[in-house]
Amino acid sequence: MKRALLLVLASAGLALAPAVNAQTSTWTIDTAHSSIGFAVKHLGVSTVRGTLTGIKGTVTLDEKDITKSTVEAVIDANSVNTNVEARDKHLKSPDFFNVAANPTLTFKSTKLVSAGGKTQLIGDLTLAGVTKSVTFDLDGPAPAQKGQGGKIISGFSATGSLSRSNFNFGTKFGSAMLSDDVKFTIDVEIDKVQ
Repeated sequence: MKRALLLVLASAGLALAPAVNAQTSTWTIDTAHSSIGFAVKHLGVSTVRGTLTGIKGTVTLDEKDITKSTVEAVIDANSVNTNVEARDKHLKSPDFFNVAANPTLTFKSTKLVSAGGKTQLIGDLTLAGVTKSVTFDLDGPAPAQKGQGGKIISGFSATGSLSRSNFNFGTKFGSAMLSDDVKFTIDVEIDKVQ
């Protein structure tokens, strides 16, 4: 009886071993040190730049295989800032972000692909109530280090672009006025959950 119990416990221990040895960790996005920069051409002659802040979310990081990691984020649409108050007010209107109806943007990764020394983050972005798949080139994550107060921090950047027309975003303004292509740079600092 004693031997049978030991065998059962040993088997259970072996079954749990992969979970114990798994190199996954959970991180939260540091809102104060994260932002999204965007750029769009105006009348084909100048580039208007802006930011979105108020990013919250979770990163599940697989240190052994980055492609098994996941990212989920929520961005405050009301945080849009181009340093021109009238333009920011217009961007928050139903012509663009429609923050009254859609106060947040969301992103949920569906896949990470790593090939040829390059990693791409693919996921579903919901912008102004429309969800489409987007692909970003990923730089990072940076090696973890100890930050202020002893917390473990890391970070990553992602770059890419999206088509306004795919999201029915700003459809009153054609590509002659505002380029359909909007470039994004995402900079995120993450804190390890203890």
